[in-house]
Amino acid sequence: MESEMKCNLSEMWSSKMPKGLDLEISHHPMTMRRVANLIIAMERLKAGTSESVLSTEFRDENLLNIMMENMVEERVMFECFSNPPSQFRRTCQHQCSVTDSQQRHLVRDLNSMELNAVTLQAGSENHKVHLTMSTYLPPLPSTEAKARPVALCIKDTNIYLSCHMDGDMPTLNLETVEDKSSLLRISSDSDLVRFLFYTQVSGLNVTTFMSASFPDWYISTAEEDNKPVDMCTETDNRYRTFNIRSKTPLTECRLAPRGHERRS
Repeated sequence: MESEMKCNLSEMWSSKMPKGLDLEISHHPMTMRRVANLIIAMERLKAGTSESVLSTEFRDENLLNIMMENMVEERVMFECFSNPPSQFRRTCQHQCSVTDSQQRHLVRDLNSMELNAVTLQAGSENHKVHLTMSTYLPPLPSTEAKARPVALCIKDTNIYLSCHMDGDMPTLNLETVEDKSSLLRISSDSDLVRFLFYTQVSGLNVTTFMSASFPDWYISTAEEDNKPVDMCTETDNRYRTFNIRSKTPLTECRLAPRGHERRS
């Protein structure tokens, strides 16, 4: 009897994939037959065999002898695609609302084009900003292995949060992006990296947002209410942690179907 135990093969093989390649698998959960067929295809890929690895079935006698004798041939499909080592590639998007550690919502100031952290009264929550969070696959090798790059856009607009230098200090800005497709893939040496922030989850839906352009600078809120959201370092007297409320947890984003990256 074959096993129906679920296993996360995308994560299991992520460290063994050739540089610049990512893996998405079309079958969940994976049965024992499908696992065996996938092992065959992966070994062919690592060995650089010219045989197609886009689909495979039991033909390797040595591996077949190791597996259970009563396995029936079954085709398993998986997809390998290249992500250039010097690029961030968008993998999925989801909508969310964000509050700081003091449970203050983000509110957009239409006059100054700034975001403020505001304690909203009952009945006034329609003023809070909802964000579209885009998750990216980082360049390889990534210097932020445990963090995930994201871009933050105000829902139903072309306005993104960005970080760039103002004088001698990084600052947070609201910036209009005319063509959202320009952010599907971002070269690591491009000025567009200013739209990316590394998320670091420290608890249930609690995260920090560190600028990809300026390491160790974080999106933060002031102690006083109704003050602008800006950037700070770990030593500044500001709040750096945020709570993300979303139907799709950030930790699941990388495993979303590839078609998500075409959404805007």
